[in-house]
Formats: sequence, structure tokens, C-alpha cells
Amino acid sequence: MGGEDNEIRERLLIKKEYFPNCPGCRVEQYKDLQRGFPIRDLIRIWMIVLASALPISSLFPFLYFMIRDLNIAKREEDIGYYAGYIEDACFQVSTAWGIGLVVGPAMGGFLAQPAEKYPNIFSKNSFLGRFPYFLPCFCISVFALGVAVASFWLPETLHKHNGCGSNGSTKEESIEELESAIPHQKEEKTKVVERNSNKSLFKNWPLMSSIIAYCVFALHDMAYSEIFSLWAVSPKKFGGLSLSTEDVGEVLAFSGFGLLVFQTFLYPHVEKLVGPVMICRIGGITIITGLFLLQNRAVEQERRGAANGIAMTGMSLFKAIGPLGAGALFSWAEKRLDAPILPGVQMVFFVLIVVEAIGVLMTFKPFLTTA
Repeated sequence: MGGEDNEIRERLLIKKEYFPNCPGCRVEQYKDLQRGFPIRDLIRIWMIVLASALPISSLFPFLYFMIRDLNIAKREEDIGYYAGYIEDACFQVSTAWGIGLVVGPAMGGFLAQPAEKYPNIFSKNSFLGRFPYFLPCFCISVFALGVAVASFWLPETLHKHNGCGSNGSTKEESIEELESAIPHQKEEKTKVVERNSNKSLFKNWPLMSSIIAYCVFALHDMAYSEIFSLWAVSPKKFGGLSLSTEDVGEVLAFSGFGLLVFQTFLYPHVEKLVGPVMICRIGGITIITGLFLLQNRAVEQERRGAANGIAMTGMSLFKAIGPLGAGALFSWAEKRLDAPILPGVQMVFFVLIVVEAIGVLMTFKPFLTTA
């Protein structure tokens, strides 16, 4: 039966008609003729994601010093409070992460304060000596500008025609022809459509439960990224590590590289072995990916665009709250170094653990259900 089904599909696909002036048809034809791994297309996406992630990830190594040197905060304990506002503003134009976890911190750590790090090349009286945080921001802006210009050549996927071919047939009729030729698939398709066609996405609990958990983990991710960077560079008298921008850049770049390697080479095999839910419970760095898979599996293909739109809206809201809350929490914690319970940064990391624990609890039934 399987060989017969494949033969029928091939015959119908040969009859597929593309409209010459439709950009969506050109993309579909390109995909149908694609052979092998689409490396060129993935590089395009990689460049866009990188340009989106760099502005905020590059700030982590030097943001503390920049606020201090610009005399924005009246007291050193208030630096974390203002850092939250700055990172939140940057996040509004940078909602992607990806490879920027590796490149962004490295650029921010090695290029900030060049007159101090490379005195043989840049003098303190030079332009970069007077504006020590200009170089990383300028390099990232040039890269982002180049990606923005290159984006004009990305192919459009929207179909711009009424769907009727030269023989008067429509895309829907072609699908019906395919389903009628494969009876058992038509029956299964009908059952799924009847079950989900009139169901609101907001009433789809497998979808909404994964989105809520996704938002909680996104909030924790943003809060932790900011707090770690502030804690690493803050003075030891406030419970920090007193690291330099270069040290923080190295730490974040190394951890980001580990995440990249795991996500690229190990995650697909681990996900097949234990499933996305178990990965969310035990694998901190793969939580977002696992929940993203659950969201897409909770809805049909034609509704995934709307479902991902809801998820991204919720995630953006929680990620906007993350830097503000984390900065205020860090600033408040540095003012209670002599508190009898959880003094200083101990309170900060305790709150992070509580948020993470809430997110993990959300991955269990009856809250999180799978489709």
C-alpha cells in the first residue's frame, strides 16, 4: 500500500502548477526542486538571528561599567536598577537569541574599553579612549545594517493570485484529489479537522499550558542573564566577583558555545530518547526548545503561525518584565547586605530558584498536557 501511495503522490505532484508572477509559487517551486541540505537558506536565517541577538547579548559584559562611568546612578548600589531599564529597552528590538549568546558577549567583552585593554593601539586621549563603549556598539550596528540591507533580497512566500490554474482547478481541489486517491489518509484528515476546526486556540489547553510554561522560563532566562552579568562585575564588598568585561565576555561566550554544540548535535538524539517534556524538567538549557516543540505539536500545521504568534507575544511580555524585575531586585539586594535572612545576592539567587521551580512544576500534569 505504501508503494502505491507514493506513486500516486508523485503523479499528482507532477501536475502541480506554478504561477510565473507569484512570489509564493516561486518559493514552493524552489522547495520542490531542492535536493540535499538547504545550507544557503539556513545561513540567511542565521545572519538575521545573529543581528537580532547581538545588541542585547553584547551589553552584558560592560553594562555595569558603562552606567557607572556615565554617572547615571547616584549610588553604586543603584546600578542594577538602571541596567534593567536599559536592557529592557534593547530587548524590544532584539527578541531572538541563538548564536548571539556566543558572539555577542565576546564582542562586548573584548571590544569595550579598548584604551584600557590595548593601550599600545588606542591611547586614552583618542576618540575610543574618550568613548570606551563605542567600538562594540559600532561594530554591531554596522553588521546589523548590512543584514538589514541584505534582507531586501529575501524571497517573499505570500501567494499573490486567486489560486486558479490554467485548467480552472484550485489548490484546494488538488488537495481533495490527493486525499480521494488515498482513502485512509482522507478519513484521518477529516477526523482531525472536525476536532480542531471550531476550537479556539485559547481553549486549546495543551497549547496554552506550554505557552504559559514557556513564558515563565523566558522570564527566568532574561532575569538570570542580567543578574549573572551584574553580579560578576560588581565589587566584592557587595557580594560580587569583581570580574572585568573581558572575563565576563569569555564566560558567557564559552557557555553560549556549549549551548550551541548541544543544541546542534546532541539535542535531536536526546529528544527522541526521552521526549521534550522530560528534557524541560532536567535540561535547563533545552527548556525553551522542548516547549517550542510542544507548542507546534499541539495544533495543526495551518494554525501554527497563529499559535506561535500568541507564544511570541507572551514571551516578549515576560522577557520585557525580566530585566526590569531583575535589575530592581539586584539593586535592592545590594542594600540589605546585613539582613538576617538571605542577605545580599543570596536573596537574588533564591528568587531565581523559586521562579525556576515554578516553571518546572508547570511541566507536570495536570497543568501541562500534551496533544
